[in-house]
Amino acid sequence: MKDQYGRDIDYLRVSITDRCNLRCRYCMPDGIEWLPMEEILSLEEVTEACRQAAALGIRKIKVTGGEPLVRRGCTDLIGMLSALPGIDQVTLTTNGILLASCADELCRQGLHAVNISLDTLDPVKYAEITGFDRLSSVLDGIRAMEERRIPVKINAVLQRGVNDMECIALAELAKNHKLDVRFIELMPIGYGKTLEPVSNPEILRRLRAHYGSERVIPDSRAHGNGPARYYRIDGFSGSIGFISAIHGKFCSSCNRIRLTATGDIKPCLCYSDHISIKNALRNGSPEDVKALLAQAIGQKPAAHCFENIPTVTERKEMSRIGG
Repeated sequence: MKDQYGRDIDYLRVSITDRCNLRCRYCMPDGIEWLPMEEILSLEEVTEACRQAAALGIRKIKVTGGEPLVRRGCTDLIGMLSALPGIDQVTLTTNGILLASCADELCRQGLHAVNISLDTLDPVKYAEITGFDRLSSVLDGIRAMEERRIPVKINAVLQRGVNDMECIALAELAKNHKLDVRFIELMPIGYGKTLEPVSNPEILRRLRAHYGSERVIPDSRAHGNGPARYYRIDGFSGSIGFISAIHGKFCSSCNRIRLTATGDIKPCLCYSDHISIKNALRNGSPEDVKALLAQAIGQKPAAHCFENIPTVTERKEMSRIGG
């Protein structure tokens, strides 16, 4: 289905929980209160929402959280979504801690690819950022996905004065591993508004200074469903990507909407505007759900306003929106 600006909306990000087993400072510091479980969509409700989304032209689904693997039945949901008519791809975004233990089941259920959040390779710094000493578990998860030939993308968010000098070490993961390392600019959502981000143009300059500009060249190959711009570094097995919401606005090609764990359809991450489909899922008909999804797609704005923070209307933490 096309939105009012002619963009083909074929990608749905689905949050299935607001809970997480880490406490990253820009997402979910200590003290956050969980949503009551009765407010959270059941896995069957999520599946029905995705069924109706597929009828409107959604072809790719990303399962997110919070941390989706802490939700009981997450691996079963991957299979349920993969079996829906019209759905070509189901992927997962995770912090990686539970990946190794779930790897066989995720593979069996048809997971197409996984994005793993990882902001540092320093165990001490990892514990400082996340609140837990679990870096080794994440690295085990990466290996488990590689062994099963499930494509991996590493998502890294750099913060000034915290891990801003980690870009070279993180990029090196793509040297001997056939995976993509992507640097995501910290967006001014929730607790992220209080922190100082590192721009992707700055990171690219550092990579070129370290490896040599002639070795860091644009990579035009397709790497997935999102807006990342990729580069190849001579001699590397994988690629380096940049998702630059602030310094590389990509709204003109945005192809996604979001479903929160509580049943709200968000046409844009930046704004608080949403349409709830929870009541339609619980008390209405499939056609009611589909109509609301179509309405949300029709209301998708032309662009976000992250570059002008006072005009950002979304006030919820990323864990309650679905990152």
